[in-house]
Formats: sequence, C-alpha cells, structure tokens
Amino acid sequence: MTELLHPGIVAERAPEKPALIMAGSGEVVTYAELDERSKRGAQLFRSHGLNPGDTIAIYMENNARYMEVCWAAHRAGLYYSCISSQLTAPEAAYIVEDSGAKLFVTSAAKGDVATALLEQAPDVGPRYMVDGANPGHVSWEEATLAHPAMALDDETEGVDMLYSSGTTGRPKGVRSTLSGEAFGTAQAHLFIVRSMTGHDENSIFLETGPLYHAAPLRFMIGMQRIGATSIIMERFDAEAALGLIEEYRCTHSLWVPSMFVRMLKLPEETRRRYDISSTVAAIHGAAPCPVGIKERMIEWFGPTLVEYYGATEANGLCLVSSEEWLARKGSVGKPVLGDVHIMDEEGREELPPGETGPIYFANGYAFEYYGDPVKTAESRNDRGWSTLGDIGRVDDEGYLYLTDRKAFMIITGGVNVYPQEVENLLVTHPKVMDAAVVGVPSEEFGEEVKAVIQPVDMTEAGEALEAELIAFCRESLSPIKCPRSVDFKAELPRHPNGKLYQRLLQDAYWGDHETRIV
Repeated sequence: MTELLHPGIVAERAPEKPALIMAGSGEVVTYAELDERSKRGAQLFRSHGLNPGDTIAIYMENNARYMEVCWAAHRAGLYYSCISSQLTAPEAAYIVEDSGAKLFVTSAAKGDVATALLEQAPDVGPRYMVDGANPGHVSWEEATLAHPAMALDDETEGVDMLYSSGTTGRPKGVRSTLSGEAFGTAQAHLFIVRSMTGHDENSIFLETGPLYHAAPLRFMIGMQRIGATSIIMERFDAEAALGLIEEYRCTHSLWVPSMFVRMLKLPEETRRRYDISSTVAAIHGAAPCPVGIKERMIEWFGPTLVEYYGATEANGLCLVSSEEWLARKGSVGKPVLGDVHIMDEEGREELPPGETGPIYFANGYAFEYYGDPVKTAESRNDRGWSTLGDIGRVDDEGYLYLTDRKAFMIITGGVNVYPQEVENLLVTHPKVMDAAVVGVPSEEFGEEVKAVIQPVDMTEAGEALEAELIAFCRESLSPIKCPRSVDFKAELPRHPNGKLYQRLLQDAYWGDHETRIV
C-alpha cells in the first residue's frame, strides 16, 4: 500500500511542531493548526458545491494562511491557481476568468486589486479574504470556523494549476490530470528529490521566494508532507536570509540565481558575520546560474548547492549536485523525472551527444495548456514527447547543458516575462509606431527587459520619451514585466508578412555571449 504523506499525519504524532514560521512577524502555525484549518477549508469548499476537478483562485502575498488554503484545496480534490501577487487588476482578472475559478481567496494586503476584481472578474463565485473582509468579500477565518474540523468523506488529492505562456502572449494554465488517489498520495519524484537533497522530518527549510511560483509552492507542499518546519520570508532580503539561516539553523533553502548575486554583493564582513554551517542543501533553479556566480557560492556555502532544471509543466526534471557540477561546469544534471532527448528543429530525429537542439522529455508527467489545444499540440512531437522550446545538448554521460531558452521568453530574476504582452501595450501609446521587447544581459538578474521602439516621430527619441514609455507600462503591468530601458530605431526588422525578426534584435545585445546565460 502506498504510504500517505500529509500534514494530518504529522499532526497526529507531533501536533505542536511548527509547520511554518513567518520570518518577519514570527507567527507560528503548528501542524495541528494547519491540519485543522485545512479540514475546515475543505468543508467550506464542499459547502459551495465545489467537487473534485473544480478550480479556485488564490491571489495573496506570502502569509500565514496561504498554505492552509492550498492544503484545503488538496483535500477537496480541487485545482488551485496561485496568481502572482505582483499582477495588476487586469492581469489577475484574466487568470481568474481564464481558469474558470468558482471561488476566490485573497488578502487584506491585496485589497485594492481585490476590490477592482469585483468588476473586472465578475464571473467568479464566492470571494474570501484573510486578515480582514473588504466589501464584497467574506472573512476566510470566520467562515472556516463555521465548519467542522473533520476530514471530508471523499478526500482525494488536488493539484495546482499554475500559469505559463500562451500563444497570444497571455499566460496559459498548465493543467495536469487529477490522480483520483487518496489524499496524501505523493508523486513518485518527491522521493527521488528527497534522496538528492537529504530533507526529512528534522529539516528546517528556508522559503525565500513567493509561494505563487511553482518551485516555492511545490517544495513547501513536499516539506509539509513529511513534517519539516519551514521559515517563510514575506519578501526576500539578502542579509535577512543569512540571518534566518543562522537563527533557525536552517538545513535546506530554495533560491534563484539573482538572490545569489545579491548575497555575493554584500560586503565581505557582512557575509562572514553569519553562521551558515547548518546548510545541508541550497537548492536553486528557475533560471540558469552563471558559472562564475555558482563557483563563488560553492566556495562560500561549500558543496551544498543542488541545482534543478524543470518547469511548471513538470514534463521532466533534472538535478545536479555540487560535486557533479564542479566536474561538468554549466550542466543542469541528469533527469530524475522523464528521459531527455535532443532533437532536430522539427522534433523528428534525435541528435547525438554534443549536438545542440530543442530539448524534449519523454515519460514525464502529462499536461495540457488549459483551453489551448493548439499550444498543447505544438508542445509535442509525433512520438508524444514534449518540449518547452528550450535548447541544449547532452554529453556522453547523459548530463544536460542549456544553451538557450524558450524562443522569446525573458527570465529575469527567476520570473518569466512574455514579450508579446508588453509589446501589445506599448503599441497603444500614441507616440509609438512599432515595438519589440527583448531580454538583454544583466549581471544581477541574468537578463532584464528592454523595449526597442520605432517612434512615430524619430526626433522625439530620447530620455524623455524613454521615461514616458516606462511609466506608461507601469500603469498597467507589474514592475517586473516593464522595460528597464528603451532603445529607439527608425524601423524594426520585420518580414513582409509582418513577422518580427526578434532574433536579430536579440543577437544585437547577446552577440558577444556564447549563450544567453550571463
């Protein structure tokens, strides 16, 4: 019989053990509290007629209620779409509506956007708010207390449905098939990752990133299945993270490369002030880590870095230890979920070791882009293997190396930015004739967003228009998506059919780099 792993089992043997501690406020949620509250939440979902396969949307910053909402959805067999708390109301409304969410959970801290969503996402059903209740919302805490802290009769595993890119430049929901298995049935790769990182019920996990992202969310779920204690940062701060490792004797932590950069830029005496010797595994991914940065991190943290390469789609996963990486610098490891294949441009013929081409995974988890069968079909070849558009090669030992990333997607500080969405906004500005958005090298973030603009009047090109366009974007888009700089051209390179030669623009900024990995 499959071993069941979930917070309720931990609560039975160690009810007062902290499941999570909020780094800033110090608020502690024990496993008994997490278990009880998630049971009440699941009962609330059922009271609204939500059944396995239905969807809820969660729009919150990192807070002490976040994981109880997720676990409640897990218990009820629901899909739950965690929306970036940095999105504007129109951006969040799109995901709420597109996901088909039947219930919405937000927080008082996001009250302004939540209020705007009353009109911009009118189709969603009941709306709940933690830490307060603005007009149009019901207090999550009060509502859940009205329900019994009892397991549902039909508890079954739910799953996240997070958003990635789409064919229109808008994000698309990555939807996997519900397993239908009993609540607490963990996916097989959880045990493989555990063997690589060495985390168990005695681990102290530092969560540095936002819980709406795939890796932070899924690692939190994994840690709470086995009974580890997690320290959740409300927001990342380089020195504060080091202080938390020392204070709580953190054994495991999750990072993106831009966090490494920020920590390495701290004064030497500041970095050396903190005791990080408790570290067993510093796990990182979401974006390629520059070789020089990783070398310095291993020198500082010791051979504790474990890198992963995967995606929201979970069609495959690679892991590489520090020792493996030091012998094969630049590698993202061997697959622990799925099998890696390097194919030709058409995805038909497999290439031999050392040759570069699109990366395909076979035998990973199945997924679809919700509501987009065309995008789903485009991600497969005729053998049923799936690709996300990343480019790489494997060596003779089967280790994977990335040489490029999704065709036009920008990964800045571990966050995905899709140029089409920004371009579509920029061209509505009265002074813009044409617009392209590309990622350009950034020492701190790996790459950052740049707009290349063909102005209506080239004589207006300059610093004033640059500032105006950046401010224009910030009115409608979250800051991470907005250009940090703007260049001007008399004409953008377009094919007669209207297709933008975006690669030509990218090459102008990446020409001196062997790969798009700084």
